[in-house]
Amino acid sequence: MRNSWKVAKWEIKRNMKNKSFIISLVITPIIFMLFAFIPTLFDSDKDATQVFILDELNVYQQVEEIVTASELNWELHQTDLDEATMAKEAVENENSAYIALTEKGIEEGEIPVYLNEEVSDEFVFEASVLEHPVRQIQLTRMDLTDQQMEQIGKGVSLKAIETSEDSSEGPASESEEATDDIFRHLIPGVAAGIILFSIVITGMMIFTSASQEKKEKVAEIILSSITPTDLMQGKIIGYFVLGITQVAVWLAFLVPIALWKIDFPILEYLFVPELAVMIVIALAGYLLFSAIFVGMGATVEDMSSTSNFQGIVMMLPFIPFMFMGPIIMDPSGIIAKVMTFIPFTAPGVLLIRLSMLEEWPWVEIIIALAVLFVAIWLAMKAAGKIFKVGILMYGKNATPKEIWKWLWT
Repeated sequence: MRNSWKVAKWEIKRNMKNKSFIISLVITPIIFMLFAFIPTLFDSDKDATQVFILDELNVYQQVEEIVTASELNWELHQTDLDEATMAKEAVENENSAYIALTEKGIEEGEIPVYLNEEVSDEFVFEASVLEHPVRQIQLTRMDLTDQQMEQIGKGVSLKAIETSEDSSEGPASESEEATDDIFRHLIPGVAAGIILFSIVITGMMIFTSASQEKKEKVAEIILSSITPTDLMQGKIIGYFVLGITQVAVWLAFLVPIALWKIDFPILEYLFVPELAVMIVIALAGYLLFSAIFVGMGATVEDMSSTSNFQGIVMMLPFIPFMFMGPIIMDPSGIIAKVMTFIPFTAPGVLLIRLSMLEEWPWVEIIIALAVLFVAIWLAMKAAGKIFKVGILMYGKNATPKEIWKWLWT
């Protein structure tokens, strides 16, 4: 095991000095930051819409307060133009809107808004915030009591409430509890998914590393002092550390951005016991796929001549994405359950299912993990046999028939 750690340290140092790895380490979070910041910059640079209010209802001050509270990108002005002139001015003045808060509008129940063609279509939706003060004026003129005005002013909204036969608590508490359960599983699931995706992508570098060393005949020199098993284990450990390092750097960038952009207690839902289970699943997925990658890498003579067989093997971690629709639509369905017990699909499918289910099927989780760990052990044994022979074979890519023969010798 000492030699495996030596190989791991060598792989870590070698890749940490690799420009492409450093670039991917830094560029990826920068891209995410750009996606977060660029729309904000465009919004801040956008010229404010010039909004002219004809106020016959004496509500201009209320309008100013509502626009400020809603953070609308408007620049308000009062005007005494009549509606005919407003329509003309709206055509001539770019990025302008004219709103006529008039007695006629109150009586007819329609407030005319004259827009320049350059004004965004979203403006009418934004202008709906002015309906409240106008509605209050309508209610006041109906000579209603204060209680009646308060009742009507509240309006009516529809609220979806989940019910069940064995419900013992009130509908409101059930709804809140269900929401908490969803976030308690969803956020750790997303975090574990990022970990799995990142370290698997990094683990795919094992394939390239083994192939490159074989091509340059570096493996012969290394194997003169250590065993093929030590070399293989060292690569798996080394690239695992690189993957975790990559995840740590990415999260150091992404978590603050998420906290800034999303008004939600992410950390409160992130550090929960469920996260530990999901991380175990993610790490088990890495061990399985890294064993496959390092074994297949030893069978390839040159990356540019990778056969269809090796290429298909490299796609194994992404199979769950092909069944994403049925799994999301029914996390407890037959497709999701079957794929939970298939080693190659278990890590991804488990993370998707556990992120969506309110109650976890612990029996299925335990069985799936047991199958996954057995598969990891078998994959490590098989990869060791393939790596031992394949890393020293030159001149061509190994065929499936040859690989099968190595497994039984």
